[in-house]
Amino acid sequence: MVDERIRKPLYRAERPAAPAIPHADNPAPQVLAMYRRIWETTMRDLDFVNRALEVDIAGFRRHRGDWVGAVITPWFVNLCVLPGGGELWQDLGAGERVKLPFPVGELEFIADYDLGAEIPAALHCPLLAPVTALQSQDVALRMAMDALETLFTPAAASVEAPPSAMPAASSDVLPPAPSPDPSVPPRRAFLRRLAGQRG
Repeated sequence: MVDERIRKPLYRAERPAAPAIPHADNPAPQVLAMYRRIWETTMRDLDFVNRALEVDIAGFRRHRGDWVGAVITPWFVNLCVLPGGGELWQDLGAGERVKLPFPVGELEFIADYDLGAEIPAALHCPLLAPVTALQSQDVALRMAMDALETLFTPAAASVEAPPSAMPAASSDVLPPAPSPDPSVPPRRAFLRRLAGQRG
């Protein structure tokens, strides 16, 4: 007889007590305000942040009824999904993972759930962390906008990068692109890899 204790996970994420409240209007201003507060109150003095960057929001738009955009901070660049009353959003506990469908393919997102936060529920797909390789805010913003463009480009329409440009499967940080700007990672290849495509 199998010991049932073996099958029980050591950690269970706290599940939301109630469904997330959809954002009727574009939540970008709220997201911006929250991360600016985090930057000013808890992150500014940490060694691994990139002080050439500032908190910014890129391209929030509706997709399948929910809100999708990118968040730029001095410590990460992430894709972000917020509830808008659509079919993309899922209520999950903090740290739980889910694959969401986009034109480029399915991407894995990590849930963030904190009732005390300005944005209590969100889903994040990390693009780059730490962000020390990014030389300026303009570079970070272009990276985020290019990632969003790729996200909404059907897989069949994507231009495949040469195999040498594809990041290693085990890499958590995007390597710099060879040229013309060595500080910009190969976003399209990275998103295709996340979506399970192969060059």
